[in-house]
Amino acid sequence: MNKLLIIDGLNLVRRFHAALPSDDDMDTLANQCLGALSKMRKHHQPTHIILVWDGDKESWRKKLYPDYKKGRKPMPEPLAKGLTQLKARFNEQGLQSFDAESEADDVIATLAVKVAEKGQVIIASTDKGFSQLPQHNLILWDHFKQAPFDITAYEQKLGVQQNQFLDFLALAGDSGNKIPGIAGIGPKSAADLLNKFRNLANLYRLLDKLGAKQAQKLADGKEMARLSYKLAQLQSNMPLNINLKQFRVK
Repeated sequence: MNKLLIIDGLNLVRRFHAALPSDDDMDTLANQCLGALSKMRKHHQPTHIILVWDGDKESWRKKLYPDYKKGRKPMPEPLAKGLTQLKARFNEQGLQSFDAESEADDVIATLAVKVAEKGQVIIASTDKGFSQLPQHNLILWDHFKQAPFDITAYEQKLGVQQNQFLDFLALAGDSGNKIPGIAGIGPKSAADLLNKFRNLANLYRLLDKLGAKQAQKLADGKEMARLSYKLAQLQSNMPLNINLKQFRVK
């Protein structure tokens, strides 16, 4: 059975880079990342490994909503200049990379969903957005905690079930990614509504069961909720045109 370890490249590298005493110490950064990758390889024993990187093109999400991820700190210039060198170091160790056109998230989701149909997948990332993916044959791995992401604890934190995560973000938004949600609907209100109505479709079908003020907020924000849902949802059917064989562990 195939067992694919997917590394969210910039998620890993930027965490290590942020802790460096010197921004331009690419050798130390490469060594730390290679140490982490070796540790994950030993722990998970994958048959295949792929590092997926964000590309330079504007994402479809940014085109759909220009404020998406607005205010994010740009990549430090020394790291941006050193990425090619880093990828070459990884390649020397038999760790192959794949560059997405824009955001790596959709590429990772596509790979994960496809391989999980008949194999096992580990996504190494601290990005909670991957928690929306079906959990069958899938582990989300936080290298910095040396533990799998705890979906149950995250459900308890948000107050909703995993299959409601996207509906929750559609209502409450996500400040980290500048996903707007509905004005006046916070996380607690979103959780309460979903616990009562289960999903967005039921909620909007039964607005007359709510108080007039809240019903009006939801009615006014319906298009924004639809937009927020699209922005938060990972695309798992990207055309990648790659062969898993090239990422086999040697």
